[in-house]
Order: sequence, then C-alpha cells, then structure tokens
Amino acid sequence: MLGSSYLQAMSLLIASESLWYFETNTYVIAPHRGGPAVIVDAPPDPAGVGDLLAKHDLTPVAVLVSHGHVDHVGGVDGIASSTVRAYLHPDDLDMARHPREQLRALLGSGFPTGDDELISTDFVDLSDGETLTLGGVDFEILHTPGHTPGHCCFYVPSEGVLFSGDQLFAGSIGRTDLPGGSYETLMESMAKRVLPLPANTDVLPGHGPSTTLATERRLNPFLQELL
Repeated sequence: MLGSSYLQAMSLLIASESLWYFETNTYVIAPHRGGPAVIVDAPPDPAGVGDLLAKHDLTPVAVLVSHGHVDHVGGVDGIASSTVRAYLHPDDLDMARHPREQLRALLGSGFPTGDDELISTDFVDLSDGETLTLGGVDFEILHTPGHTPGHCCFYVPSEGVLFSGDQLFAGSIGRTDLPGGSYETLMESMAKRVLPLPANTDVLPGHGPSTTLATERRLNPFLQELL
C-alpha cells in the first residue's frame, strides 16, 4: 500500500492515504508538486484529504469518484466547489446521495435513525470510454458495474496505471452482496474492461495494497475462471 508515501510513476506524482473507518485509499494525482491535482475517491474525512494535498503542495481541480458507497463519496461535499468538480457515474447517483441510509444497511439497527444527511454535490456524469483531461492528466473512464451499478475504474494509459476502486484488489475482488451488486456482472466487467489492459499495468485499488495486473492474472483466484 502506498500509505502516505508517493509513487513517481514516470512523469506523474501519485500520493495516497488510507482514510476513515474503512481505510479507503484516497489518491491525489498530479504532474508535479506545487500544482493542480486530481483526487480519486473522497471518504468522509475531507480534512484528511486536505492534509494529503497540503503535504505535496497540491491544489485540487477535480474529484473522480469510483462509486457511490459512502466510504468513497461521503466526503465530497467538503471538497467539491465551483472550481473543483466532482465526477460520478449516474447509475450510482441515488445511492451516493444517501450515506446514512447506506450505513444503516451496513451496520443495522444500531446506527442512529432520523433524517438522512444528503450529499448535495452537483456531480458531472461519467461515461464509459470517455477520456477526461483533468489537471493536465488524461483519465480513461472504464464503466465496470458489478460491485455497484455505476462503478468505474480510472485508467491513465500514458503511465500504465489503473485506479481500480472496489473492482479489483490484491488477491481479491469487490464484494457483490450489497444492494445493486452482482457477481456475474462484476466478472463480465473484469473480462471485458480490466483484463484486456496491458499485463504490466499498476493496479491501485480502493482498499489494501497496490499490485499489478500480471500478478493478479497469476495469483488472484477469482480471475482464473476468466483466463
């Protein structure tokens, strides 16, 4: 796992910190220190995201949200603004709006009830196959439903880096037992959108350590049925 260190992937600075209760990997990506940066995923710890940016003297210009689960989108209201646009696939928009409802589903009756605290950010829709140039970096959007209906991975082809969200982990895949999840759909997404990427692709997931696609092809038990 990158932790609070940073990976110099060719020309890019990629820094990461594991934040909030679910230890979500939040990434900041920039051409260099002291300039604009793109955030990938925003857990409910905007101060932690701000500290990560400050550590590398970066100014956010966009937030790419891999999917609508609270541990990836719950902090976006504290980051997005008129100059920092947030991007999310529309199939996850309704889910993303209701973080307290999600937590009640995950934690059961022990989670406080009452009025839901809505996420109010005006998201820009992500679309499969589009390339977004943000902060001087080109991100290819890969719609990979299965973990959630609107889950997306973000591929930087010039650097051979995939931000896989909760699609692919080191040695595992995203869970599909939550509302909107489907194992069959996730595996179809894996076969069509992830496995065709170059084997030397660096995989930076939403939780846990980084890996490579070659390693996962060789060792990940969930991928063997697809090879």
